[in-house]
Amino acid sequence: MLSATEAAAKLARGELTSEKLMQQCLERSAALEPEVGAWETLDGERALNDARTADRDFKRGARRGLLHGIPIGVKDIIDVAGLPTRFGTPIYRNHVADGDAACVALAKAAGAIILGKTVTTELALFHPGKTRNPHNLAHTPGGSSSGSAAAVAAGMAPLAFGTQTAGSIIRPAAFCGVTGYKPTFGMITRAGVKMQADSLDTIGVMAANVEDAALFAAALTNDHSLLVREVAASAPRIGVCRTHEWPHADADTRSAIESAAERLGRAGAHVATIALPEAFSGLAEAQRIIQTFEAARAFAYEYRAHRELLSNKLVAIIEEGNGIAPHRYRDALDVAAHCRTLMREVFLAVDVLLMPAATGEAPAGLESTGDPVFNRLATVLHLPCITLPGYRGSHGLPLGMQFVASHWGDALLLRCAAWVQRVFSN
Repeated sequence: MLSATEAAAKLARGELTSEKLMQQCLERSAALEPEVGAWETLDGERALNDARTADRDFKRGARRGLLHGIPIGVKDIIDVAGLPTRFGTPIYRNHVADGDAACVALAKAAGAIILGKTVTTELALFHPGKTRNPHNLAHTPGGSSSGSAAAVAAGMAPLAFGTQTAGSIIRPAAFCGVTGYKPTFGMITRAGVKMQADSLDTIGVMAANVEDAALFAAALTNDHSLLVREVAASAPRIGVCRTHEWPHADADTRSAIESAAERLGRAGAHVATIALPEAFSGLAEAQRIIQTFEAARAFAYEYRAHRELLSNKLVAIIEEGNGIAPHRYRDALDVAAHCRTLMREVFLAVDVLLMPAATGEAPAGLESTGDPVFNRLATVLHLPCITLPGYRGSHGLPLGMQFVASHWGDALLLRCAAWVQRVFSN
């Protein structure tokens, strides 16, 4: 499967048609979907018709934008006009969206073609869907952007939307061995996306590599400074940040972080150890409190009207959230705000932080999507982050390396990530 960047270039030169690219995606999906289960809805006829229209437009000289003719997957908490949005729950099994979410409308305006809706966990929380890890079908793909990560990893789609409230982009991308990019909070508009936690929910992307993730993000934001046109000649300043959650990392992850730091240093990066202030020791719990409190309120209708259709796991989260006193929620918000201020000092010394993307490889079984403990920090601090494949664990499954940049430091993050990607590929 061509990367999105390669496909866009071939389409622009007339060496490839969107219809042919779409057929390749559909053929790949037909071969692998019965085992992987990445798609909630796959509308091949509609997608092919849209691809033919894109080809006709291109012949007339009407190239829409950076994604003209590129197929994408859309996580099934994001509306696409005329397609079901089921949110991973039987409550909405018959729900069909009347209009596009804003991010989908922007993707279409840039020329993207909707291939289908990808599987999400139940209401984008922790109860898994049907998706399996393409690297080993007996292991979880992670969540909640399960189908998006698996679809890209399996070559069914070059790009896909994900969302993150704790670790729902970074963790499944790490488990499935793809690039997952969560932008700065608010960079991509959330209108038309099912809300879980208003102060945390962030739209991001799954891609095969950094250049593709940057292409997708640039198209959605009209910010071409995000594009990675060439790898920077100068090496970045990288801070190895084990975080206060380091005891949760398994031996494979610890070894990979240490190896990555040494490898990047040998390649020319200025590598330093960064210890976060003591105030950060309570940050992961603060994120969990904020998410649980806000989710309980966001899902008040589902809990009151359709409790019997919710998983026991989600019911427990909602009931815990309803039991959190408002002052505890406000205290957690204060912890997050204080740490955001402290983080400004950290990024005076480094360009990006290197930290684990997950506690280890994708766990065996499909009952759990893994622990987001290493993802909570960047999410609650509203910082951009990206995970890159580069290592394998003791069971042969991917281990992702997470890089985090300063608030609105997305362009710098993507440039640094492209430099790291080149080092990892050598």
